[in-house]
Amino acid sequence: MTYDSDRIEALLDEGVRDKVYPGAVWAAGDATGIRVQGTTGVLDPDEPDVPMRADIVFDAASLTKILAVWSSIGALWEDGVLDLDQPLGGFWPEVTGHPLGTVTARQLLTHTAGLPLRAQLKGLYGTDRDDIRRGVLHEQLHRPPGEAVEYTDRAALILGYLAEHLSGQPLDKLATVRVWQPLGMRSTRFGPLPDDIAARCAPTELDQDTDTHLKGTAHDFSARLLGGVCGIAGVFTVLDDLASLLRYMLATSTAPERPGFGPAWSAASLTVQTGTLTPGRGLFWHPASGTAPADNVWVHYGFTGTGMWVSPRQERWAVLLTNKLYYTRDRRPLTDVRNTFRELAFE
Repeated sequence: MTYDSDRIEALLDEGVRDKVYPGAVWAAGDATGIRVQGTTGVLDPDEPDVPMRADIVFDAASLTKILAVWSSIGALWEDGVLDLDQPLGGFWPEVTGHPLGTVTARQLLTHTAGLPLRAQLKGLYGTDRDDIRRGVLHEQLHRPPGEAVEYTDRAALILGYLAEHLSGQPLDKLATVRVWQPLGMRSTRFGPLPDDIAARCAPTELDQDTDTHLKGTAHDFSARLLGGVCGIAGVFTVLDDLASLLRYMLATSTAPERPGFGPAWSAASLTVQTGTLTPGRGLFWHPASGTAPADNVWVHYGFTGTGMWVSPRQERWAVLLTNKLYYTRDRRPLTDVRNTFRELAFE
């Protein structure tokens, strides 16, 4: 197994020069761990003498959906307390008698639940967290469940609430105990971060209220509205922690003190679960851009500029962490970098 690290480094260096992102941290590996890795650029353009480092903390954004929600739901599935195909209203009193009660966990995980497509919660249900939870769980559906594949952040938010209901624990506590601690992901946590950790966090979006770039506080408004902890976003992490998760997903045997989810959950998640509907999706994972399900390279992205890929067939994984949101919300420049990075990491 070889990796073209020279071409990867040249690609990511060019991204810094073109101001796609201030800096980047990357790695690729297999079930044994990291095989190649590197960094480029700076932590913060306002401090050009501080280089990007491998231990920099990143706002994971939508990688929260994998790190906290997907993994916790997998743990509950492994425990036998969650049937992915049972309508939620049959065991979750909060949604019984409401439109969401007809939806299944599998449909939420595959974005086929017919949920409203409005992403952010701002201005929809007020600012009280209980009111927001009620509003989300009692909302009308956008279309009948199982009719189409339509991505919406609400799926992760609802699954986070479901995990809390089934476990009797807040999402941050559940993910910490069942996944992050057993895997040794010591730097992964929900924000807001304490000052000492925020100091080594990659800055993201410019906060209009303070006229400073966010560091240690989630860029996502819904996460901030809910106190930093929700299924949509809010987790902060480092390269080594993501490598621990991905190598575990590829491992043929589980660790003595394994996380709540095991190989069966990973295997099911990295196969098409949407039947004849298009685009084909697994469970919260989807085929990488420019690939088909048969190519067996699965990906999940975060809006701040994070991304991770895994291929059971090739027995490889890759991580690319950037703070592209420092410069722009435009996705295209980073999309091109990501696609080329994936080609180089899995060629």
